[in-house]
Amino acid sequence: MAETLTDILIRHIRDNGPISVSHFMGLALGHPQYGYYMNRDPFGRLGDFVTAPEISQLFGEMIGVWMADLWLRMGAPSPFLLVESGPGRGTLMADLLRATRKVDGFHTAMQIHLIETSPSLRTLQAHALAGHAPYWHDSIDTLPDDAPILFVANEFLDALPIIQLMHGDKGWAERVIGLSDDGQLMFGLAPADPSLVAAIPDVLDPRDGNGIYEVSPARSGFTALLSERIERQGGAALFIDYGHSHHGMGDTLQAMRGHKFVSVFDDVGTADITSHVDFEAVAEAAIHHGASVYGPVEQWQFLEDMGIRMRASHLINNAADEKQADDVRAGLERLVSPDQMGALFKVLAIGHDAGPTPSGFGEDITP
Repeated sequence: MAETLTDILIRHIRDNGPISVSHFMGLALGHPQYGYYMNRDPFGRLGDFVTAPEISQLFGEMIGVWMADLWLRMGAPSPFLLVESGPGRGTLMADLLRATRKVDGFHTAMQIHLIETSPSLRTLQAHALAGHAPYWHDSIDTLPDDAPILFVANEFLDALPIIQLMHGDKGWAERVIGLSDDGQLMFGLAPADPSLVAAIPDVLDPRDGNGIYEVSPARSGFTALLSERIERQGGAALFIDYGHSHHGMGDTLQAMRGHKFVSVFDDVGTADITSHVDFEAVAEAAIHHGASVYGPVEQWQFLEDMGIRMRASHLINNAADEKQADDVRAGLERLVSPDQMGALFKVLAIGHDAGPTPSGFGEDITP
């Protein structure tokens, strides 16, 4: 029988001791041979989950409207970097480009850069963006540093690893992954890093949410690097993801396969593993590194502000048949309805401290 990622993890833990949830997520999603994202197309009805760009072209088009509007109000810089992190199949970027093709000078000035580590997804992105000559990067570090950045990431932050801290009778401990008596993966506890415990917001009650607090140095680190670049180079970034607007307690670690939730230990590497994004922590990291922050606002509000209903009406009026029109209506409902994606998903922007306020947001929350 072929070795699995679960076998590799069990052997590693047996030889070296328990691992953090962060380490576990990193391997489950990004192991070079067996990682979830490294050798598959997880998107769509035949995959494990559906993201907003795959639901309706309306989503990517509204991101395009946001990008073009901000680019114009920045003075239409040329060149500029059009960057997406975690581009999936390339659907969002393709829809964005279609929505901006008539914006004078936008396509001439842009340089498309995609941050993607998966070889299989890079192939799909190349097909979706044929004719646009994108550049690929394994990380944000290799982006050019000589032009303003317009950045977007949809359902990217949720896949970055987290650390879970758990409060009990003896105070805070770190939730780790070890082995049961019969050698299977299971949760356990280990001493917590004092610096992480010290950073837990005082306003939180450790008795809430089963006593679990989640922190993501990976998210904060990525946000810090991006914020520093935006402050040096100019531009702005847009994050769309599911999560909570403010710090909170609770276990949000989850795995999904075939559009159903499964155990995170079930055949590791064959299910998507994510957690809810703490947008307040993301905002704090950006502010700490000099950027201005806008939002978060709920997805329905952002898309409504960008004109999604007007665009949907146009598509419905020009639909080839009633089925096509119904598909537009269904996609719109799923994106904006509060009981579907409209409220759970949040939108947050990061901008240069001297740049224009982006559309779709209220007042700048930078202190």
